[in-house]
Amino acid sequence: MKSGSRNTFLFLCFALTLTFMVIIGGHTVYAHGDEILNHRLHVVAKLDQAPGNIAVTKDKRIIFSQHQFYDPEYRVVELKEDGTVVPFPNKEWASAPDENGIGMQAVLGIRADMNGIVWMLDNGSDPKKIVAWDTTKNALHRVITLDSEVAPPGSFPNDLAIDLNNGVIYIADVGGTGLPALIIVDLNSGKARRILEGTPPVMPEDDAEMVVDGKAVRLKGEDGEIKVARIGINPITIDPQSDFVYFGAMHGHTLYRVQPRYLLDQLLDEKALLERIKVFAKKPVSDGISIDNAGNIYVTDVSENAIGLIRPRGTYEIFYEQPEGTNMLSWPDAITAGPDFFMYASVNQLHRSPPLNLGEDDSRMPYYIVKFHALAPATVGR
Repeated sequence: MKSGSRNTFLFLCFALTLTFMVIIGGHTVYAHGDEILNHRLHVVAKLDQAPGNIAVTKDKRIIFSQHQFYDPEYRVVELKEDGTVVPFPNKEWASAPDENGIGMQAVLGIRADMNGIVWMLDNGSDPKKIVAWDTTKNALHRVITLDSEVAPPGSFPNDLAIDLNNGVIYIADVGGTGLPALIIVDLNSGKARRILEGTPPVMPEDDAEMVVDGKAVRLKGEDGEIKVARIGINPITIDPQSDFVYFGAMHGHTLYRVQPRYLLDQLLDEKALLERIKVFAKKPVSDGISIDNAGNIYVTDVSENAIGLIRPRGTYEIFYEQPEGTNMLSWPDAITAGPDFFMYASVNQLHRSPPLNLGEDDSRMPYYIVKFHALAPATVGR
């Protein structure tokens, strides 16, 4: 290749690179096309009602559950461009179930997939269920019921990860008054299995205490007894290639990962499956995680009022700190990938809500939805 042709080729390769690193004033920032990706939190919305989890569709519609700890009127809402919120997908489905079963009782887990389907996990109905809404057709896609064997009394199905490559949904059941477990839902048959119940990877860790703003989070039981909060498997995600499912306990310092083929192999007994679940990294006490296409994992660092980052090599660091004098990261709850190089996070001051604050509501408006640039492109639904 001639020198001029080689130089042209190298220039084109450089121009086609989606993300590259730039040094400005001694600070590392990232370039995405012509846009400089500086490390700043962007406020998407200031809210009067605390958000739960969040979904961003392929056409950038922002849909989120409203946290049940704050007793919202509507279980799921959509953020409009003018900053207002409206019931999603409509008032009937966003409200408590009617005599025909239309509606949802309590929703936290919510994800959008690349096909425009929004999956909403109703952990309050009896039986518990998944409601899937097609945003491209503005129509109900399907309802999947989780029977009492899969989601028994005392269970608390919370976060979920959508794996369209294998046609399944993975649900983290934090345990509630029962034992934590992982639930796997087959999207072809609608059947579900409950696995790993009470095993070490899904259980809270003894040394993982949640302290927020210098105060330990405590619960008041129905008998009036004050207890330390101990919550099992909660944050969960899957990489876009479906190579690994990542998960860990909220009250835990360990992030595990496992290949989906082992979770889906019903011939494996529990002992054999546990042997295939590996420790991937250390993590903070956290409520939600997401992942980009390069394998960077974004973590809600609840105790530090921060967003953390686990690099592909498994090292942890603080990625975004709460701006001084704000509540912008006061209990970051969930993170999800948008189609625009941003990660979106919901922030809800959950440690100040009545269930986690001895019955008192010490939260104060506004609550937030924020976004920040990921280090690499990401796939909707992660």
